[in-house]
Amino acid sequence: MRAEAAMEFRHLVSFLAITEELHFGRAAAKLHLTQPSLSQQLQRLEKSLGVELVARTSHEVRLTEAGRAFEVQARTIVAQVDKATHTAREAAAGRTGSINIGYNFPAGQHVLPSTLTKMSIEFPDVTVGLCEKRTGPQLRALASGDLDVALVYGHPVTSEFRYRRLLQVPLVAVVGQGHRWAGRPGVPFAEVAHHACILFARDQCPAMYDAILAAAQRCGITLNVAHTLNDPGATAIVVSIKPLVGFASMSRGLSVGSGTGGIRPAVVQLYDPVPMIDLCAVWRASDDNPLVDGFLDCVEAVRPFDAPGLVRGESKLLR
Repeated sequence: MRAEAAMEFRHLVSFLAITEELHFGRAAAKLHLTQPSLSQQLQRLEKSLGVELVARTSHEVRLTEAGRAFEVQARTIVAQVDKATHTAREAAAGRTGSINIGYNFPAGQHVLPSTLTKMSIEFPDVTVGLCEKRTGPQLRALASGDLDVALVYGHPVTSEFRYRRLLQVPLVAVVGQGHRWAGRPGVPFAEVAHHACILFARDQCPAMYDAILAAAQRCGITLNVAHTLNDPGATAIVVSIKPLVGFASMSRGLSVGSGTGGIRPAVVQLYDPVPMIDLCAVWRASDDNPLVDGFLDCVEAVRPFDAPGLVRGESKLLR
């Protein structure tokens, strides 16, 4: 074995204590060692290096030239070991590393801002990846491991996932400014039967799709689906140029309806019944990533969330 390999970390710590105190008694007390033990550790360190690091007489303790040079490197080594130890402990406690969060529009508006603010305080060394997707793509990414938490509509029925309800979101109709509903604060859902609609593929967002069809069933009507579009932005464009009815969460409807310039569809509340969907946090049941628990703890810490609600009998929508 090479001599350098016999060096022990505790010998470096003892040497640095001597350099700081320049007194064996005080250095030994600082490390809770006896003075003979401290002297032995220094001797073993010097033997492993093959040089004298500390010169001492009955009157003084001083570093040799080799000792001064070695001190610089020893401090670097000890600092790196301390940092590695801290990093390992923080990682084990779920306080470092990365977590990938999927979200939909309402989650981005109402859940993530306050939650991520809390995360930045509680877990400053954690990197959070964000990806906006509809529910179906999020759940597929969650199953594949590309996402750690999905903020989606509805709750999964499979035992593969666990979930937590965060808030309820009403759905609204989205129409063009020239549509005869434009300017009306709300319409009974049954009136949808008299208009062609835009819908999306169910696998894109099952809970929202089912909420719309359930409302239609309660009214005893059948939807006239003229177009299927999976992009909410495309829906806003098409309803602005054709006399069609689209559907959106109130959060998204308020956003596209209040923009300046460009496409500005009208948002109309639906009632009797009001289509409602749950916004949930979903994660893998088998996941042992402590950062998932950390994120969920932050979600709980900042609840309740300020989401838009339905206003009955008024000519405006409120958050």
